[in-house]
Amino acid sequence: MSTRALIPAALVLACVGTPASAELSPQVRNMIDAAIASGNEQTAAAVIAIAKQTNPDDLAEIETVEASYKATLAAARATKVEAEQAAIRSAGPLDRWKGRGEIGAFRSAGNTDNLGVSLALTLDRKGVDWTHRLRGTVDYQQSNGQTTREQFFASYEPRFQINDGLFSYGLAQFERDQFQGFNGRYSLSGGLGYHVINSNAVNLSVKAGPAYRRTEYVLGGNEDSLAALAGLDFDWKITDRLKLTQDANAVAESGTGAAVFISSSNTSVNLVTGLDAKVSDRLSTRFSYSLDYNSDPAPGAVSTDTLSRFTLVYGF
Repeated sequence: MSTRALIPAALVLACVGTPASAELSPQVRNMIDAAIASGNEQTAAAVIAIAKQTNPDDLAEIETVEASYKATLAAARATKVEAEQAAIRSAGPLDRWKGRGEIGAFRSAGNTDNLGVSLALTLDRKGVDWTHRLRGTVDYQQSNGQTTREQFFASYEPRFQINDGLFSYGLAQFERDQFQGFNGRYSLSGGLGYHVINSNAVNLSVKAGPAYRRTEYVLGGNEDSLAALAGLDFDWKITDRLKLTQDANAVAESGTGAAVFISSSNTSVNLVTGLDAKVSDRLSTRFSYSLDYNSDPAPGAVSTDTLSRFTLVYGF
């Protein structure tokens, strides 16, 4: 049903029944004032539109009232934005953080004895120009008393918004996966990114920059290398309760990610694709599929690892 259909019949009759005059009738003016006072912008716009149609001789006066109303709205919005920015700028470093926690686990006993757990935490802080993101994940699995998966990941990424589309970023990242052959892999990167699409339903951004990596191998020895990072962040709100996301640094808000480190010695690709179904304002379920690829794995390790998981996500 349209907004106009919700307007009381008495209001329409009052507007239509107003005779043409040199001055806007008190009845019509009172109806316009009441619609404005309701605080509903759609209702006010519809009432003013009807008043214009049914009182053409008073068009100039109605437009003056409308212009004054729109100026008041604009001033109120500007004041609200200024107050919000002032609150952001005056906030302490531990204020204005939002986040989400993720947990998934399984346990089986009998012919096989299996235990698995997946934990993730994402924290975001949005400022006027700066945004900060902290992420961490743990994946652990044990089969018949033997550890078959043990993976740790942590990252910190600050961003500075240069203009509406362009931003700069920094990235510090740590990974540990002994089954891929390394006790620790540290990555540092910085560069530029761009928001290709930025709407309520779809967001797409890309980023790229140089990177430095240090890898500590399980079999001993370290390797330092210069590399390049390419990333892609994608968020698609399919419906109010269903969301597909893509984030350049693996485990992110409800979804998918793609990140590529390119160097002469080893190219690694991390891809996490997921789908979130909202259960309540704070709780959602998530199915994800992750792929880790290393072009030059350690001796005895394969180049590609994949993991499918179903988890619960809680936002706070």
